[in-house]
Amino acid sequence: MTAKSSQTSQSDDTPAAPSLTGQDGPARCPLAVQLQAQAQDAQPQLRMSQPRRCPSLLGRVCLYILAICSLGMGIVGVFVPGLPTTVFVLIAAWAAARSSPKLHNWLLQHTLFGPILRNWEAGGFVSAKAKRAAILTMLISVLVMLLAGVPHWALLLASGCMACVAVYLWRRPEPPAQE
Repeated sequence: MTAKSSQTSQSDDTPAAPSLTGQDGPARCPLAVQLQAQAQDAQPQLRMSQPRRCPSLLGRVCLYILAICSLGMGIVGVFVPGLPTTVFVLIAAWAAARSSPKLHNWLLQHTLFGPILRNWEAGGFVSAKAKRAAILTMLISVLVMLLAGVPHWALLLASGCMACVAVYLWRRPEPPAQE
């Protein structure tokens, strides 16, 4: 029996020894596999998936109208205190992704809305600056309601909703640092 045939029969009959470094074959030490998986879980993963497009023409038309109306409300929200901009822009991007790739791409490339939408689509990320701006706007809105003398039940309801949104927003992850 030659050396070549003995190597072949040995590799067919017995499994390869596990490697501690993982560099000399597919077999890996279980601890190395576990540590690598933990390291990958610790790093934020960007998940940019293609949204499902609405199959029916009527559905796409309705979603396109929703996208345009939401975008309009988001633009108005830039100038009207208390009217949320980000929520309407997120709704517009969601609807546009399912109805009009051209509008969706325009939103993603927009100088004002683009970074917010790209961060959100990459993994639900919200920048610290956006968090601070949203919470400051909510506090100003509560102050305006106090000064305007709105009924107490409306003040409590609006303040409670804004507090829930603030907690949710503050718990969202921040985008990974650009290198």
